[in-house]
Amino acid sequence: MSAVAIRRPVHPQPAQDPEDTAAAGRPKTAACEFELITDRTAFDALEHDWNDLFERAGRGCQVFQTFNWAWHWCNHYLPARAARAAREDQRSLAVVTGRRNGRLVLVWPLVSNRVVGLRELVWMGEPVSQYGDVLMDNAPDADALLREAWSFILANLAPDLVRLRKVRDDTRIARLFAELGALATVRLEAPYLDLASAKDFTAYEQRYSPRSRRNRRRLTRRFEERGETAFEFHRGGARARDLAGLALSLKRDWLKQRGLVSPAFSDLRTDRFFADIAEGAVRPPGCEVGALTAGDEAAAIEITLHCKDAVLMHVIVFNLKFEKAGAGVLLLERSIAESFGDSCRTYDLLAPADSYKVDWADGVVGVTDWALPLSLKGRLFAQLYLGFVRPGIIAMLTAMPRSLRRFVAARYAGAAG
Repeated sequence: MSAVAIRRPVHPQPAQDPEDTAAAGRPKTAACEFELITDRTAFDALEHDWNDLFERAGRGCQVFQTFNWAWHWCNHYLPARAARAAREDQRSLAVVTGRRNGRLVLVWPLVSNRVVGLRELVWMGEPVSQYGDVLMDNAPDADALLREAWSFILANLAPDLVRLRKVRDDTRIARLFAELGALATVRLEAPYLDLASAKDFTAYEQRYSPRSRRNRRRLTRRFEERGETAFEFHRGGARARDLAGLALSLKRDWLKQRGLVSPAFSDLRTDRFFADIAEGAVRPPGCEVGALTAGDEAAAIEITLHCKDAVLMHVIVFNLKFEKAGAGVLLLERSIAESFGDSCRTYDLLAPADSYKVDWADGVVGVTDWALPLSLKGRLFAQLYLGFVRPGIIAMLTAMPRSLRRFVAARYAGAAG
């Protein structure tokens, strides 16, 4: 069966007199029909309605909740039916939709997974999405509608654990999970630039100290001494695809050099995903690839996403040959300057709040990994693994000498390959 559906009112309680309802401060609500999408064909059929909902209610930071982004994710990360039947990969779609009078008003993009004997719900889009959120209309009763969608999830999926990573603090889902008593397993910050505060980059950069501006000019002169240099930016096409592939290769080199482990960048599906969204031949999600070149070599590459009035810097990496040349700083500066011509109001540097990002930023928004156990197995997993084992492993790896971390990272990459 591709989908199940039930219909129920947003507030399943006895009818009240309109004046009593208004006095209680509750908005009038309309019945909402929820549906659970578990089949790829049913997911694809949502395209038109999903796009309409995003056009009228989506925010720039919700680019990871666009249909096009989710469609590409399905192409690369959704396991085939045969793989699930063989228990090679137990992930399956669990997208919850809500309709009022036939109009799509809510999409909660989830994936169901079996891990260590428990049923877990996670965001659709992992590991390539950087923010997780529910896409929904800005209705007066939106919070009540979200709670009703949550009740639908509990009744129809009965998960042991709901683990929602990278949730911004300024979202309804963050408020809901805080109210539900979910565990905040990781707390990060995402720096951002408020480009709407200046008419152009020349005016904007006056907020930085004279010293920092001189330093960047000095880096520019030093870099230009290496020979012919150029900036290039591509929205789609073969060159964008090639640069995206090179960016991920450089990222792995950088991780290896520092002895860091990244399951996402060790997975070749990540390469294929970014190559497709960068090329943008089908259902482009707004990806742009920029590069700073020196001669015929790429010194630094970035992959950004443009959505409504926001630019989100998803990947930025430099060639290790140019590590001391400030190539990444120069590319970021040029990318920010170019964004003013795109009517961009926010340049989002995403989490974590690394020092080079904070140096540029006007502010930060909190980003939380939430875990909500709903059974004894879920509580044990959340408390023991998420609350104790995982942080301990991370702390141990961080404390290792870099040479030992490199050895561990190399062994991990070899096993993943």
